[in-house]
Amino acid sequence: MKSLKNHLYNPQAILLAFVLLVAFIFGVLWILTPPPPKAIKMATGLPQGLYYQFGERLKRELAKEGVTLEVLESGGTVDNLRLLSNPKSDVDFAMVQGGVAELEKYPNLVSIGGMFYEPVWVWYRPGAFKADGGELRVLSQIKGKRVSVGNQGSGTAVLSDALLKLSEIQESEIRAEHLTPDVAVAKLSNGEIDVAFTVVAAESPILKKFYNIPGILLMNFDQGDAYVRNLPYLTKVNVPRGLLSIANDVPKKDIQVLSATATLVSKQDVSPALLSLVLGATYDILPAYSHLQKLGEFPSATGLDFPLHEDAEIYLKDGPSFLHRHLPFWTAVWVGRFVKIVIPLLVIFIPLFTYISSANNFLLRLKLAGIYAELNTIEKNASKRELLQKHLEELALIERRVMQMKISAFSAKDFYDLKGHIEQVRNRLHAAS
Repeated sequence: MKSLKNHLYNPQAILLAFVLLVAFIFGVLWILTPPPPKAIKMATGLPQGLYYQFGERLKRELAKEGVTLEVLESGGTVDNLRLLSNPKSDVDFAMVQGGVAELEKYPNLVSIGGMFYEPVWVWYRPGAFKADGGELRVLSQIKGKRVSVGNQGSGTAVLSDALLKLSEIQESEIRAEHLTPDVAVAKLSNGEIDVAFTVVAAESPILKKFYNIPGILLMNFDQGDAYVRNLPYLTKVNVPRGLLSIANDVPKKDIQVLSATATLVSKQDVSPALLSLVLGATYDILPAYSHLQKLGEFPSATGLDFPLHEDAEIYLKDGPSFLHRHLPFWTAVWVGRFVKIVIPLLVIFIPLFTYISSANNFLLRLKLAGIYAELNTIEKNASKRELLQKHLEELALIERRVMQMKISAFSAKDFYDLKGHIEQVRNRLHAAS
């Protein structure tokens, strides 16, 4: 009780302690909400493929916002999934072909959005199908033929395998070769293979190498609807006559092909700000990939293998956040971090202000109660003249302590009431003498 009685109400000390506490909590929250990285990596595909070229375009867009993107060459979708899911890998994003991933193997990966259609182009030499009138219309016709099914690690290899299995074509019934697109072009041109599967967007430069081979044709999937019903990650897409090349009239008639969706995939803990930046950049890139898709159809939230990241879902539905719409990227990032920290601080400290005020009032009341108890004792003994001098000295000490007290403006009335009561006790002592 004595220590409480001698306690000095020091608002400066309390303010300093409060500021230090706020600074500490702010620092902890600042560390717990790191900014997005300024350098990231993205696994794509072969340099001549559209994944790699998409990555290069994205690299240029991100550079405008001060983010460096390293575009990594790979064998394709399977390699990309392996790189992205490897805990020791520092790959942040990857391009993945729809229908390739076994989801149970990659529980920590999420879709950022579908980017563009990737049709299954099946090129063939008409001479290899003379018995069928020089046309390839159903996959059962390729039995006994020399077929390029895509290089190992590519989405083409996985998707062609799925189509062959659904068509009940055993590996032993065809002479399959796992070739890269460039090698497949060379062998198809030289007559060393009869059929070549490739899965790329309509804008991919590799297609030009295929249709420049004299006499080569594209397969029309007569059973397209049946494949789509069995493989829901595929979409049946109509390819108008001359779409790939008006000058070369490729294809020479309207055909229907099966298409997967090229998807941008990331890790589950991707920075929301970085996700917003990357998605925003794709809107500037995707108009160049408009041969098969409708304007505004991509980036898309449909036809994805991996679950869509919740922030990506919000972005695709509502667009960028208020901050990212009205501020430069890094300004929006730092303002956003500040807001994320200030809001929890307000939640913590607004109630705390009430508790501090109540605690201070309690301590002041406790201190005043102790002083009033001393005054009461002196007043009760006022009639004892032999103790007058002692009581006056005690009263002077009490008054000196009161004058040294640090009182806030809110407690000024209590302070002056106490001074008045001390004076009243002094007057009674003198009157009693």
